[in-house]
Amino acid sequence: MIFRDHDFEQFKGAWVMPKDERRSGVVLYLHGGGYTCGSLEYAKGFAAALASECGVRVFCPAYRLAPEHPYPAALDDALESYQYLLQKGYEPGQIMLAGESAGGGLIYCLCLKLKELGMELPCGLIGISPWTDLTGSGASYEEHKDIDPSMTKALLEFYAKCYTDDPTDPLCSPLFGDLTGLPPSLLFAGGDEVMLDDARLLHEKLLQCGCRSKLHIAPERWHAYVLYMLNENMSDFEEMNKFLTKVMAAEQKQKWLRL
Repeated sequence: MIFRDHDFEQFKGAWVMPKDERRSGVVLYLHGGGYTCGSLEYAKGFAAALASECGVRVFCPAYRLAPEHPYPAALDDALESYQYLLQKGYEPGQIMLAGESAGGGLIYCLCLKLKELGMELPCGLIGISPWTDLTGSGASYEEHKDIDPSMTKALLEFYAKCYTDDPTDPLCSPLFGDLTGLPPSLLFAGGDEVMLDDARLLHEKLLQCGCRSKLHIAPERWHAYVLYMLNENMSDFEEMNKFLTKVMAAEQKQKWLRL
């Protein structure tokens, strides 16, 4: 694995390049941590696994964190990272967005921002236990409060208050946004996590808006379980590989048809 750091004006990023590179595209990976935690070293961890398992370059920014840098700092940095990849010569159809937890919600916020700016969207989105509703309105917050060992509603409320004064803003809680026209999604969630409905309701709304979405719910698994790379769940990376192959190839085919 090869790592190369990149300095932006207000934050840092890193390229993670696999030895066995099998794709011409790139994954923009946004890490989780409730918008208050995480670092470049943390981001490189799963980025390296993603790069190795999928044979694809991954760029991971260490976007600015709350409470020192509340909304829209994280979104601004995600947008700058996307524009950076465009400047590096990647077509939108070659860029996949991926993220877990807060980063999983942020990739959808980024797409809503790109729509607002009239910019072309990436080829697809991979959301791992995405935090899409900072109001915590899903029924799973109560239903799973006694079986989720990794997360609580109170902690998420604290993170949300650190990040934004308006958790109903679609650019903070994309579940409340207009998802029409978003690229295909591949979603993963643990069957026991309190945030299960953040993924489940997002999936349902994507379908209602005419988007393509596939949701995997892993029984008896916790928040962001994919990052633990358990032997029993390595098939999730096979799903990511298939998704990358299908979506990136489809976008490249459409590009050639437009020429």
